[in-house]
Amino acid sequence: MNYMNSFRFSSISIVPVIAAIGVLALLAIAIYPASAATGNGAPSGAHYNLNIIGVPKDKTADMTGSSGHRIFIPLSGKTDILLREGDYQVIDGNGTDGSASFQLPNPDDGSGQLAYSVWVRPVAGKGDISFQSCFTEFETNGVWCYAGDLVQNLTKTNKFTDVSRDLLQVCADTDTGAGTDLELVPLFSDLGEDYFWHVDNDGMRNVQMRFYDISTTPIGGDCTRGGHPAH
Repeated sequence: MNYMNSFRFSSISIVPVIAAIGVLALLAIAIYPASAATGNGAPSGAHYNLNIIGVPKDKTADMTGSSGHRIFIPLSGKTDILLREGDYQVIDGNGTDGSASFQLPNPDDGSGQLAYSVWVRPVAGKGDISFQSCFTEFETNGVWCYAGDLVQNLTKTNKFTDVSRDLLQVCADTDTGAGTDLELVPLFSDLGEDYFWHVDNDGMRNVQMRFYDISTTPIGGDCTRGGHPAH
């Protein structure tokens, strides 16, 4: 057998295969430029970090305007994180007194998709933590919280989960007449005011949140809601 001819034949045959693989790889990159995983479930790329830290004792320091990347909440208890429209910034990092304040961009850019995405994962603690998006609705003059609350605990995987649908929208009555039509609408919609996240912590010591300039979720969808849970 002529081994040189055999080897040469194999080399010539594999060239188009390599070329085809290269083309497919380029297509994959072009189609999914923002969905590359980092190994922890989150996308790759620039993002804003926010840590929700559960502590056993209330903080006494004034954290207004501290501009850090963390919000302290009770290790066991409830807190409202008041939301303000603007560039990412912690306005009040002390949620152990019942409320904190966080600034984030308007998620509605008119495209029909949420303009960015938020991802969350539990890092430390035992138990669970829940988040609900809430607001004061003009139509009913009531405070409503999206009943599809997000619960994270360490019995699940500690990889990031896309929670944009839960945390960047509220459940609003979009029927301006006598009827009721509940739909998800983005934060800072003109249907209401005083938007906030209601957080109920039961033992979670650290929850990481990441905000990416990546659109993953269409705006809207049916929803159910309830009143603001008492503290």
